[in-house]
Amino acid sequence: MPWSNQSGGGSGGGGPWGQRGGSGGGGPWGGGSGGGNGNPPDLEEILRRSQDRLKNLVPGGNLGGRGLALGALVLIAIWLLSGFYFVRPNEVGLNVVFGKFVGKTGEGANWNWPYPIGNVVKPQVTNVITTEVGFRTVEAVRQSRQTDVIEESLMLTGDENIVDIDFIVQWQIDPAAPENYVFNIQDPPGTVKAVAEGAMREIIGRRNIQPVLTTDRGAIETEVRQLMQDTLNGYNAGVQIRLVQLQKVDPPQQVIDAFRDVQAARADQERLRNEAQTYANRVVPESRGRAAQLVQSAEAYKEQTVAEARGQASRFNAVYEQYKNAPGVTRERLFLETMERVMGGTDKIILDSTGNGQGVVPYLPLDQLQRLPARGGQQQGATR
Repeated sequence: MPWSNQSGGGSGGGGPWGQRGGSGGGGPWGGGSGGGNGNPPDLEEILRRSQDRLKNLVPGGNLGGRGLALGALVLIAIWLLSGFYFVRPNEVGLNVVFGKFVGKTGEGANWNWPYPIGNVVKPQVTNVITTEVGFRTVEAVRQSRQTDVIEESLMLTGDENIVDIDFIVQWQIDPAAPENYVFNIQDPPGTVKAVAEGAMREIIGRRNIQPVLTTDRGAIETEVRQLMQDTLNGYNAGVQIRLVQLQKVDPPQQVIDAFRDVQAARADQERLRNEAQTYANRVVPESRGRAAQLVQSAEAYKEQTVAEARGQASRFNAVYEQYKNAPGVTRERLFLETMERVMGGTDKIILDSTGNGQGVVPYLPLDQLQRLPARGGQQQGATR
């Protein structure tokens, strides 16, 4: 060694840096044999001891051809053993040789050519990553808050209105093709975010603002997820889109009050329309029921009248036939039946023009006798 630690006084001892402070220790930090008084170790001492140990390992104490070959074999063995690596359950090992992807390995111990010939990339394929579009979540000490990113959230609808949309995308590395994720795209999170924003703008641009604000949220999420997946598959990005979820869908802050008024008016209109439809659904069947009832009543009255007329005609024909057989008897019977119908409900006085009772025939007034007990009971009740 050109600067081996030699004994000797003066300023020339102690290596190429010389002595410092006359302490007698060589080395760049001026510390004796190294390690003392908190100073760094002496590099010359370390190199000397390494040479001595290597000489002890080689037979004969010198580094001959066989010794160099043995040392080279040991170094090669150590280098090859350094190619072993372990893959965790949530990882996939991607083997690279001379910068080219040559295969992938699963969980457990595996081997690949060590550096500088080979390399191993182990992406975590089971982790779910959340990308925020239109806002950012800022983590504070005790709570988190969200800040709007207007340039991402403002989008144009199909009817030329502006809507403010915040949404999240949950995605992960495709376990079937992690090499596409590692080697095909340079900035995977940025690519996913750009694709998500572009897909959302395209889907929103196909719809009017009213369905976007009210009824089409589920359909929008499904269509955006499918469009993102198709686009990333076209890039061979090795990414699986698991979820697209809308967080906020509002008009711009400057006109949100006016939009809410319009929304309330449309809700009132829909409510009044539903009430009118309910009233019509109740009144129309009732009117149709009453009309059907009247028609049936008229049909029944018609049938009854026709039946009675036919019965009377049949009766008249029957009486007429009997009248032709016995005119006198029939005439007298008709007279008696007629008088019974006419005089049956009136008070009667019977006169006898042939008897000796001065023309008046006494009779027992049964109807008056039936009325007297009833009148007596009413008078007793009034007296009480």
